[in-house]
Amino acid sequence: MTNINITNFRKDIYELLEQTIKYNEPINISTKNGNAVVISEEDYNNIMETLYISSVPGLKDDIIKALKESVEDCVDENEVEW
Repeated sequence: MTNINITNFRKDIYELLEQTIKYNEPINISTKNGNAVVISEEDYNNIMETLYISSVPGLKDDIIKALKESVEDCVDENEVEW
C-alpha cells in the first residue's frame, strides 16, 4: 500500500490513480482529520462480490465442499439440462 499525505496526493493525483488502476495498489492518504484509502474499481468490485458471497447462508460451505470433490465425481456440463 502506498502511503502519502494529501498535499503530495493532490500534486501527483493523475499518476497515483493510474498506478492504482494498473497495479491494483491501494493508496493510503493521510490528512490532519484522518486517513482515506483509494482502491481500483476492480478491487472494489472484488470486495463487494466477496461480501455478497459471504452473506449467502451456506454458500461458502458449499464452495469449500465443492473444491474438495474430485473432478471425476462431477457431472459433465454437456449432461446438464439448462
